Amino acid sequence: MWVHAVSVGEVIAAIPLIKELKKQYPNDPMLVTTMTPTGAARVKASLGDAVVHAYLPYDLPGAMQRFFNAMNPAACVIIETELWPNMLAACHKRNIPVCLTNARLSEKSAIGYARAGSLTREMLTNITRISACGMPDAERFVELGADSSKVAVTGNMKFDLVIPDGLLEKAVALRAMLGKDRFVWIAASTHEGEEEIILDAHRRLIAADPTALLILVPRHPDRFDMIADLCDKSFKTERRSAKSNIQFDTQVYLGDTMGEMLLMYAAADAAFVAGSLIPRGGHNILEPAVFAKPILSGTHVFNFAEICGLFSDANALITVTDAETLSEALTRLMQSPEERNGYGARALSVMDANRGALAKQVNIIQSVIV
Repeated sequence: MWVHAVSVGEVIAAIPLIKELKKQYPNDPMLVTTMTPTGAARVKASLGDAVVHAYLPYDLPGAMQRFFNAMNPAACVIIETELWPNMLAACHKRNIPVCLTNARLSEKSAIGYARAGSLTREMLTNITRISACGMPDAERFVELGADSSKVAVTGNMKFDLVIPDGLLEKAVALRAMLGKDRFVWIAASTHEGEEEIILDAHRRLIAADPTALLILVPRHPDRFDMIADLCDKSFKTERRSAKSNIQFDTQVYLGDTMGEMLLMYAAADAAFVAGSLIPRGGHNILEPAVFAKPILSGTHVFNFAEICGLFSDANALITVTDAETLSEALTRLMQSPEERNGYGARALSVMDANRGALAKQVNIIQSVIV
C-alpha cells in the first residue's frame, strides 16, 4: 500500500490514517512518499520503521515508470489534492486503485485546474474514489469532471489529529526551559513579508511586558539564516538548533528545526498561524486547537476558509490585519488568562465536534482494495 503526502501538513493529517491502515493490514508493507524534507522528517519521527519512506520523483514518464517498477504498489492513497498526470496515468495503466482522501479544492485552485480542462478531466477519471472534506470541495471536483458517484463528503480528517505519545511531557520540559512565568506566543509557518509585521507586533508587546517571548518558525528551512539575521538586528535571539538554554532576557526563540511544530504549539500560550497576513491562503489552525490554545490568524485564509469559518462562528479564532491589531490581541491574551482559556476551550470544542472523518475515509479505502 502506498500513501502520498506532499509535505509536513499532509503528513500530520495522514498519520492517524496510516496507523489505522497498518492495524487493518498488519502484514502488508506500506510506502509513504513525500516531496519535502520537512515531510520526510515528520514521517520518520512519527512512524519510524513501521513504514518505508521515499521521495516521489518528478512527474516525468520515465521517472514514474522506474518508480512503479521498483515499488510495485497495490493501492495508492493521495492525501488532499496532489494530482500529477503521469503518476495517475501509470496507476490507471497498471490497474492500481487510487483514493484521493481528505480532498480539498479551493475556488482559486479549481480555477487553475479548469485552465487545463481536458488534462484535469483525464486525471479525475483515473481516480477511483474521492473523499472530499466538504460539500464545496465535492462540487468543485464534479464541476471539473469527476464522476459524482465516485465523490463522497466525509469531513476533514485533520480534525482527527491525535497528540503523539510523549509530546506533552516534552512540551512541559520545553516550557520550563523557555520560562514558566512569562507570556510565550508562537508565530508559525511564516512567509516572506510576514516576519517584519510579526516582529513589529512583538516589539509593541514587549513595550507592555518586557518578559514576553516570541517563538518564530519560518515555513521554509532555506530562510532560517536570513530570518535569524533579521531577528538579531532588534532582539536578543536564540536559535532552537543551537540547543542553548534560554535566558529570561531572550526575546525571540527561532524555531529553525524540522518536525517540531506540534511541540512548539504545545509549549506556547497563544498561537498565530501565518501564511495569512499575505495572500498565501493560510495554514492549518487545527494543530494549535488540539492543545486548546487561543488561535490568531490574518485575513488571507482561502486554503482553510471552511475550517476558519467554523472557528470564527464559535468565537474560537481571533482575526488580525496588521502589527497593531496583532499586538493588541496578544496584549489582551497576555493580560487575561481567563480570555486565553476561553478561546482555547472553544477551539478544542470545535475540534471535538468535527471528529469522525478518519473512520469514513478508512472505510472508503478498504472498499477499493482488492
